[in-house]
Formats: sequence, structure tokens, C-alpha cells
Amino acid sequence: MRRHVLILAAPLLLLGACATGPADNAASGENLASAGLTPYGKFMAGEGALRDGRSDEAARMFDEARVLSGDEPAISERAFMAALLSGDITQAAAVAPTGDDVAISAKRLGHLVVAVENLAQGKAKLARQQLTDEDIGFPHRPAAAMLAPWVSAEAGDIDGSVVRPASGGDRLIAYFGLIGQAYLYERTGRFDEAETNFKTVASGQSAGEMVVLGYGGFLERRGRKADAVTLYMEALAREPASPQLQAALARAKSGKAPPPPPTLREGAGMALISPAAIMVSQRQNQIALAYLRLALRLNPELDEAWLLVGDLMQGAGDADAARAAYGKVKPRSPDYSAAQAKLAWSYQGEDDPKTAIRVARTAAATGSSAARLTLADLLRSNEQYAESADILTGLIKESKTADWRLFYARGIARERLDRWSEAEPDFIEALKLRPDEPELLNYLGYTWINRGERLGEAMAMVEKAVAANPRSGAMVDSLGWAHYRLGDYKAAVKTLEQAVELTAGDPEINDHLGDAYWKVGRQDEALFQWRRVLTLQPDEKIKVAVEAKIAAATDPTKSAANVLGR
Repeated sequence: MRRHVLILAAPLLLLGACATGPADNAASGENLASAGLTPYGKFMAGEGALRDGRSDEAARMFDEARVLSGDEPAISERAFMAALLSGDITQAAAVAPTGDDVAISAKRLGHLVVAVENLAQGKAKLARQQLTDEDIGFPHRPAAAMLAPWVSAEAGDIDGSVVRPASGGDRLIAYFGLIGQAYLYERTGRFDEAETNFKTVASGQSAGEMVVLGYGGFLERRGRKADAVTLYMEALAREPASPQLQAALARAKSGKAPPPPPTLREGAGMALISPAAIMVSQRQNQIALAYLRLALRLNPELDEAWLLVGDLMQGAGDADAARAAYGKVKPRSPDYSAAQAKLAWSYQGEDDPKTAIRVARTAAATGSSAARLTLADLLRSNEQYAESADILTGLIKESKTADWRLFYARGIARERLDRWSEAEPDFIEALKLRPDEPELLNYLGYTWINRGERLGEAMAMVEKAVAANPRSGAMVDSLGWAHYRLGDYKAAVKTLEQAVELTAGDPEINDHLGDAYWKVGRQDEALFQWRRVLTLQPDEKIKVAVEAKIAAATDPTKSAANVLGR
């Protein structure tokens, strides 16, 4: 069932409040066409549009309901949120809820929206005054604090622009506040202070891509291209597949013009990304989407925001809105490959692999390594293993830094092609590069177990994977199957039961549990598990094997020992 996170379902009390006249109409038997002209009818049409993932239509219907109801508070709140979350910030600001009969949470968000709209319209001094207003309270105070320095700069308040945002003890706000302050220090010519900030956030092995790109761009603008190249190369050693870092390194090496610092409007939009990301991490997706829409009102070219909007809309079930967001990223952008990958996977998720692969091929034709990797992944997901392996071979040959993921992916493709003599060295090479990666340990360990090879070593690998991810049904299944292959059927039953509890709908795990039950003499339960497998849409290989076991188990001429062919 598709779930929507954009706007919460209306409580019954709210529906009653909206039905000032429509309820009487419905009770008197008037037809739905008549009801559709009332606030209630429009409101319900908006609710239906939300349930179907049509956010733009929902916003329009709620606004029509607001007009028809004479700005009835409950409907007005809904219209405000729908306009905001669909990206119509000008309309959202125009209908921002006020008054004593409005929910305080809606009013607080409304104040923030109005301030951003004023900034977008060039009214920076008014926006600055509104951002410092106590009406912008929890949970939007950090977002207002992140915006405030950029708004101060736009209003001409130089001293106010370099005041670091108050973090309220939030380490992420403090971290991103340092980055914003660094850009604003640079803007005012305080270069030493700017570099101190950049160095602080970029120190250590965990510096994010955004920080590295920001500091590197600063170094390039200061004429220190060699230092920028070193910074980019160190980051690429950690993230070799990053198209943004690759592009930055190529630019710095070629001597091309450095990237300009963000404009004040761009910086203000960028400032809203961090509170949006924090809200995503806290599963406050509605507020996160609101912040991203505000960021895009200030800077419609903010590709990172478009990607995040697409992700949120995809998660909400609005595939069309998600694809529209991904499509906003232009081919010249370093984020283009990521956007096209997400676009392709959105079609794959809608059971349209033909379109997914077509989109991926178009992106891969640009020569982008990231886009070609996406194509290889999609081909493998659609069982086109040979072409996937060929693309991965090309990527491995071109890669200046060995990437375990490429060897792992090619190993999977080759293993599915029954080319084990080629697949096994790929897995082993990947394991050398990433010895503690749970997915890799589990895949290779399980494959050895299933082939009856290197069982002791495989058992240790799977145990290590399970220790890292004890809630992974697939990994617990591998451990249970290792017990089975080693002949410890009681341990296999116990472990495989845990795996089925974790991933109840996996046909292979249920099949394994059926086999383990049979081995310990629990034949009725084994038959139940095998029959259950056939209801879980197994692939053809599992389906044929399970049907053969059921036939043998129910044939009185066959002994129990002959049921399992393994």
C-alpha cells in the first residue's frame, strides 16, 4: 500500500468543521456533482488527490475550498500546507495562517514562509525583522538562525552577516553554521578567518563532499590550485565515484576559472539544506520538504535540493512529482548523473524496466562513470548479466583507484552467469579492498556455503556479517544455511526461524526453513513452509525445486530420505 507523508490525514473533527453546509446537502440526498461545488466537496477532492499522490492537484483543490469557505481556519491551514509542499511559496505566503483560532505550529511555519517570500521579492530588511521575531518558534528556530546571516548581508548589515548562527547545542547546526560563516567571511574580505572555518570543518577523514568542494573552491579563488588539487585527491581516495569531486579535480588541474562563491540568494537557499537534512534524519519529512521548497524559492538551481525533493516525493508515492524534481537537474550539472540514476530507478520501482534502462542508457552515453555504473546495476537487476559485467569491466580498467564495489558488482553478474571461475576472484579482490563489509562477507560466504566449499571460512564470514547486521534476515539466513550445510540441523532450525521472523516474505529463506524442518523430522511444518514459498512469487528455479519436494514428500512410495535432493 502506498503511503503519503506530505500532509497528514484530516481528523474527523476537522472534517466536521469543514462541513458547514455540505453535510446537510449530503444528508438531503443531493448528488455528488452538487457537493463538489462546496467547500466540503473541494476539500474531499483534495484529500483524494493526496491519497493518489497528486500533490499539485491537491493544492489547487484545497485552495478552492478555502475561497469557497470564506477562509475557514481549518481549510485555510490545509490550503497553506498544500501550496507550500507543492512548491508554490508565493501562494503559501499569501494564505499563511494567522489568528488565535489557528494551530500554533502552522502559524510558526507561516511566519518563516512569509519571511522567505519577502527575501525572494527583495524585501531583505523586512525579512530580517521577521526572522528575529519570536513568532518563529520551535521547531523552526534553527532554520531561521541559519538564514539570518545571509538575510543580514542582503539587507546591508555587514557585521550582522558574519555572526555565527546560534546552534542551541545542535552540533549539525553549529557545523553548517561554520560553513556559512566561512563564505560570508570571504565575501567581506576576511580571508584568514574564512580559511580557519573551512579548515575546521574539513579536517579529518570524515569531511563531507560539500565541505571539500566549498574549501577547495575557496583555495582555487585564492590562487592556491595545488592545495585544492591535494584536497580533492584526498577526498577522492575516500569517495572515488563522486562526479562532483572528479569535476572539481579536473577543473583545478586544467587551470580553468575557479567556481564563484555563492551569491547571497544562493547562500540563503543553501543554508536551508542543513535543517532540511536534519528533519529527514528525524523522519520529519513534511517539515523537511517545506524547507527544501523554501530553499528552491530562493535558488531554483539548487540541484541538491531538487534531488532531496525527488526522494521525498518518491517516498510519498508521488512518482510524477519525483520525476519532475529529478528532471530539474541540467546535463551540465555535476549532480546530473545522480538525478538520472534516481529517475531511472523510479521507473524500475514502478515495474517499467524498459523505460528505466532507456533513461540509464541515455545518461551513460555522456560517458559519465556514475551513469554507466547505474546502467550496469539496472541491467543486473533485470537479469541482463552479460552486458552488466562488460560495463563493469570497462569501469574497472578505467578506474585510477581500485573500488571494491565494482569488483563486487561484477562478481555478482558473473556468478549469476554461472561463470564462477571468474566471479570468485572478483569477490576475493573486493574482500581485500573492503575486508569488513557485511554485504560482501555475506554474499561470498553464502555462495561458498551453497556450493559446499570452504565451509569453515564461509561460516566465520557470515558470523561476522550477522554480528554487524543482526536485524538482516538475509544475513541471518546465510548463517542458518551454513549450520544446515555443516549438518547441525537443530541450530539451522533455530537460526532460520529467526531469519523468517525478520524477513517473512522471502521465498528462499522460507524454503531453507522447510528443508531444515524436514531434516529434524518436523515434516508437516516443512510442507507448510514449502507451500508457503509458492505463494511468495519465487523465481522459476526455486519454484521448480519446491514443487518437486512437495511432490516427493506427499508420494507414499518415496522415503523421507529421498525428499531432499541436496
